[in-house]
Amino acid sequence: MNDWPQGWDGDDRGTGYGRGSASARPESARVMRQVRRGQGAQPGQGYGGVPRQPSYVDGQGHGGHGAGGYDDGYDSGYNTGQVYGGGGGGHDGAGPRGPRPAPNWRRRIKVTAITLVTLLVVTSVATYFWADSKLNREVDLSKVIDRPEAGEGTNYLIVGSDSREGMTDEQKKNLHTGSAEGKRTDSMMILHTGSGSPTLISLPRDSNITIPSYKGSDSGKLYQGTGRQTKLNAAYAEDGPELLVRTVEANTGLHIDHYVEIGFAGFANIVDSVGGVEIDIPRDIKDKKSGADFKKGKQTLNGEESLAFVRTRYALPGSDLDRTKNQQKFLSALANQVATPGTVLNPFKLYPTMGAGLDSLIVDEDMGLWDLASMFWAMKGVSGGDGTSMNMPISGNSANGNLQWDTAKVKKLVEELKNDETVTVSAK
Repeated sequence: MNDWPQGWDGDDRGTGYGRGSASARPESARVMRQVRRGQGAQPGQGYGGVPRQPSYVDGQGHGGHGAGGYDDGYDSGYNTGQVYGGGGGGHDGAGPRGPRPAPNWRRRIKVTAITLVTLLVVTSVATYFWADSKLNREVDLSKVIDRPEAGEGTNYLIVGSDSREGMTDEQKKNLHTGSAEGKRTDSMMILHTGSGSPTLISLPRDSNITIPSYKGSDSGKLYQGTGRQTKLNAAYAEDGPELLVRTVEANTGLHIDHYVEIGFAGFANIVDSVGGVEIDIPRDIKDKKSGADFKKGKQTLNGEESLAFVRTRYALPGSDLDRTKNQQKFLSALANQVATPGTVLNPFKLYPTMGAGLDSLIVDEDMGLWDLASMFWAMKGVSGGDGTSMNMPISGNSANGNLQWDTAKVKKLVEELKNDETVTVSAK
C-alpha cells in the first residue's frame, strides 16, 4: 500500500537518489523549482502557470521594475533612496529632502535686542536701588527754623569737612590731616541749577556772619540769636549741618534745597577710584601743613595729592579766597572726570567710584540719587565753561578781621538766583 500523499509516490521523487535509493550517489540538495515568466503565458496567468501578481507602483503612477529588468514586476521599494517617515522634500513626501530654509535674521535680531534691553533695564534698576541705599541721609532740614521761601531752580549747599572719622593713624599721617577731634567745615559752596546755566559760589570759611536764632539739632531747644558775629565755619562747629544751613539762609536770604557733605578720606577715595584727576596748577605750591608740593603746569593728581591741593592755604597769596578758587576748580574737574563715558559705561570703574563716593557722602533726608546726579552734571557744566564759578562778593575786612560780604552785591546775586536768571554780579 502506498502511504505517500496523492501525487507523491515513489516514482515521482526525482531521480531515485537519496532516501531508499540503492544508488551509491549521495542525495544532493533539493532544488526549489523556479517560476519563470515566459512569453507563452496565457492571459491572466503568469509564467509556468502561476497566476500573475498585481503590479506595484512607486507612488507616482509608474510601474516598478525588478532588478532583473522584468516589466510590471513586484517593486519592493528598497534601494530607491527614499527615506521613510521623514516627510521628504517634495510636496507629497517623495523624492530627496529639499534645502533647509534660510534663517530668519530679522526675528533673531529682534529676540537679541529684546534680551539686551531687558538685561539693561534689570541691571539699571538693581544699580539704582543699590546706590540709593548707600546714601547716608543724616541731615534733617525740617529742624531748620524761619526759612526763606524757595525760589526757582535748586540750591545745593556743598560742604567739605575735615572729618577724620574711620581713618587710621597711617592714613592721617599720609594725608596730613592731623588728629583733631570732631569735624569742621574746610570748604563751603552753593551750587544753583535751573533752566539756565549753573552757578557755583564759594563761601569763604573766614566770612563774617551773624549767628541767628536756631533750634538745637539734638536737644530741640530754641537758642535765641544775640547778634553775635563770627566766622562762617563756626556755625558748623557749634551745632553741625542744620545750624550751618540756618546760618547761610539767614545771612543770604537764599533757600537751601539740599545738603551734601564729604570728609577727607571719602574725597581721596573718590579721586583714586577714577584714576586721578587732571588739573592745571597755576603756580608752584609748597605747603608743609597740607603736604602740597607741586610745580606749575598740567598734571594728574591722586587722592593724597588732591586733598593737599584743595587744603592748601598758607602758601597762596590770597589765603582763603585763593583756596576757594582752587577748590572750585578741582571739584569741577573731578565732576568732569566722573561724568565721562569711560567711567559711567565701565562697570569696573563705575561701581568702585559710586561705592567710594556714596559711602562717604552725608546728605539730607530728602536727597535722592537723581538729585545727586543732577548736582554732578551741573558741576561738570561749570567745568566745561557752560556755567559760572565765583566767590561770594567781598567788600573788605570786618572789624574783627574776618571777610566782610558786599551787602548790595549779595542782595542782587540772591535775587538773580531766586528768579533763576543769568548771574550778572561780579565778585570783584
